[in-house]
Amino acid sequence: MNATPQQPPGDLVDAIIEQWGTVRPDLDTRAMEVFGRIFGLSRAMGDRMEKAYAPYGISRGEFDVLATLRRAGEPYALSPRQLSATLMLTTGGMTGRLDKLERADLLRRSPDPHDRRGLQVTLTEKGLTVLDEAVGAGLATETQALSVLNDEQAGQLADLLRQLLAGTQTSPH
Repeated sequence: MNATPQQPPGDLVDAIIEQWGTVRPDLDTRAMEVFGRIFGLSRAMGDRMEKAYAPYGISRGEFDVLATLRRAGEPYALSPRQLSATLMLTTGGMTGRLDKLERADLLRRSPDPHDRRGLQVTLTEKGLTVLDEAVGAGLATETQALSVLNDEQAGQLADLLRQLLAGTQTSPH
């Protein structure tokens, strides 16, 4: 992919670590270095992803709803409860997203054929088209950002982040 990049110049996290080193040299700030950069990366990529999805008339949160339906496979339908659980949203937060996406004709709500008390949320043809185009734009944005790493580095980073995430999900803290 790319040649091994040179070490980038210092960043805001380096400046913060240096300040802590001056006022509290007894602190081990390695965790701050890692998570400060993860948080910064998350904010920066969140902004880029919003811009990538904007031409399709959707936000990141709305993309997540459409993508969850798409990944469910044909007929691209789930209950609002399943969507809420998958996206870790309250029912109120989910309702707002569903309302907007339904008004845009990207999904429809209908009675659940398997539960007469329930609803089913289904991706429309327009929703499928919008989502398939938006996912391509989003992946292009992510791929461009990741291009500062070579394939081996990107794989190592993915493995390390998987390990770190698993550790945070099983830790008693």
